[in-house]
Amino acid sequence: MLRTVFFNLCFFPWTALVIICGAPFSLLSPDYMHNSGHIWGVVSLWLAGVRLEVEGLENLPDTEQPVIFVGNHQSNFDILCYFAGLPFQFRWMAKEELFRIPLFGMAMRRCGYIPIDRSDRRKAMKSMIAAAERIRSGTSVVIFPEGTRTEDGRIQNFKKGGFLIALKAQVPIVPVAISGSRDVLPKDSFRIRSGKIRLRILPPIATAGLTSKDSDTLMAQVRDRLVLAAGEERENAEIA
Repeated sequence: MLRTVFFNLCFFPWTALVIICGAPFSLLSPDYMHNSGHIWGVVSLWLAGVRLEVEGLENLPDTEQPVIFVGNHQSNFDILCYFAGLPFQFRWMAKEELFRIPLFGMAMRRCGYIPIDRSDRRKAMKSMIAAAERIRSGTSVVIFPEGTRTEDGRIQNFKKGGFLIALKAQVPIVPVAISGSRDVLPKDSFRIRSGKIRLRILPPIATAGLTSKDSDTLMAQVRDRLVLAAGEERENAEIA
């Protein structure tokens, strides 16, 4: 409980400081906010007593190649781990409502985050087309295709939207398996437990030449890789 109190007392002022300081500098360079996000993630994990291990950096493509990082979603700490662990400029796709929050929304827009309007099917499709164009022009993004955090640690069924965007953009998908973050902060819990989180970057999957008809096969391929990686993580933990 002391860890939770300490983290909350420090985390929220620290986050506000990063946004307030970063937003003006983002007028000079959108990449500045992402670099600030890296420092934010590293310090926040330290405040929580979390050790981050990153594997598979050799699987990252050239930084000039836009990709879509697709990962399982265990905890709110997953976002901190991506910022702290991926030495790669990327952006998030987020629901449109978040962009309306004062200052926070401005920082998101300046950082180049991509809004997705899910209020109806037509607007959602327009958002997906716009997102694909942004990605194709050089913006890498992160998506959590489960749509929400897992409750029991198992990888849930995937939603198809992110894969349709990948197919429209014709960019590689890089699966990222995360483990241990649910132990630090499970869904619907406020208690933070120190520990180790592992971010495992898997080999990219090409989408060039594929069409929307291949979305189900592509989605299953990515999910199978993440399930296998998560299974290996659990097995290694049991052996240890």
